[in-house]
Amino acid sequence: MTSQLFAICFNTSVPSDLARFWSGVLGWELSAGADDDLAVLPPDGAGYRLRFLPGPAPKAGQNRAHFDLTSASPQDQRATVARALRLGGKHIDVGQLPEEGHVVLADPDGNEFCVIEAGNNFLAGTGAVGALACDGTQEVGYFWSAALCWPLVWDQDQETAIQSPAGGTKITWGGPPVAPKSGANRLHLELALPADADFEAETARLLSLGATRSAAGEKARGRAFLLDPDGNEFTVTHLG
Repeated sequence: MTSQLFAICFNTSVPSDLARFWSGVLGWELSAGADDDLAVLPPDGAGYRLRFLPGPAPKAGQNRAHFDLTSASPQDQRATVARALRLGGKHIDVGQLPEEGHVVLADPDGNEFCVIEAGNNFLAGTGAVGALACDGTQEVGYFWSAALCWPLVWDQDQETAIQSPAGGTKITWGGPPVAPKSGANRLHLELALPADADFEAETARLLSLGATRSAAGEKARGRAFLLDPDGNEFTVTHLG
């Protein structure tokens, strides 16, 4: 049995602030997590959750990944932006052009995200979080397609995107050039395996696909700390 995407994790010194922010922006339920962290749960109980893990996470340039939030109408886009600002977000400039229809914001801890204009066909039907948009190579898109068993829904000009067969949020990679990595990423993926699955076999499968062990790889039983082919951290947790 292959691992499933369980959570998108934020490493932050202000987990409670971020959890309240994202719960309010998305309208998702706020819940206490299993490891003294906070989680924000999707409304249908399916798919991934957002986890906010306590710990220092100094900001060094733009994050390698950010959310693209969808809009049903121009009014809906304005309402999402206003809600984010009211909850502690702020406008930021990352080089977007005045004629571009999306709005670029940062959450209270400085993590970038975009509120996409209505009518974006690529994100149609994905839900509130249309995409986790990543800075990454074509190789890493292929890796994650194989790791999660999600099909490629875009593969052109070294840009890639994958999506669960059940639909929902897409994960995209913009292709080269990829900015150099400086320290640990603030956002990382957490994969999970059921208690009756073979944890060692799944870890070996991910390594065979191109993952490598991180420096923290042997520090927790039932949890593997790995790096994808672009050096991005991710974890695999054996649920039980």
